[in-house]
Amino acid sequence: MIEYFFSQYSGYSTFNITLEIVAIIFGLLSVWFAKKDNILVFPTGLVSTFIYAYLLWQWSLLGDSMINVYYFIMSIYGWYHWTRKKGDVDEFPVSVMTNKEKAMSVVIFILTIIFVIAVYVYFDKFTSWYSYVDTFLTAIFFVGMWLMAKRKIENWIFWIVGDLLSIPLYFAKGYTFTSFQYIIFTIIAVYGYLEWKKILNSSQNLEPHQL
Repeated sequence: MIEYFFSQYSGYSTFNITLEIVAIIFGLLSVWFAKKDNILVFPTGLVSTFIYAYLLWQWSLLGDSMINVYYFIMSIYGWYHWTRKKGDVDEFPVSVMTNKEKAMSVVIFILTIIFVIAVYVYFDKFTSWYSYVDTFLTAIFFVGMWLMAKRKIENWIFWIVGDLLSIPLYFAKGYTFTSFQYIIFTIIAVYGYLEWKKILNSSQNLEPHQL
């Protein structure tokens, strides 16, 4: 059983295996803090995404590598966005998407797919089904991260879908530790949605019909 799950690592350097484990630890911490609506989601996420951007490029998962570069940038933006306050009250609390944000999400999704396809074609990386799944996942996660930075509850739906698709992708590619990480991510994301829903329902900033 152990050999089945981890034999893929026999050809990896100790350095890269260590990096993957460190990235996983900080990634799990980041998702846990996100579930708690805690601003520490961003500094822990910065560490994880920086490492994964490097590793995923080496693994030829260009879309996922770009996801993590984007995560890194959006984490800086989200960190700033979440710290903004009006007096002692958060200026941007947990909320639902507006119609304008829904339209923007569609635009981000479509443009991301077009961009990633162009990158894969340029580097001639459309060599397996992984590449096509990776393209779709990149778009899902781009929207999810943008919504998280905006503190929109719908971000969790995108994370759940993306995490579920990532589990078999990384296992098939031979990155077992990362595949296991996405199983945990999925579980935390479900609880994250439920916890943010409670925060949203208790917020005095929303009208009853929006809850």
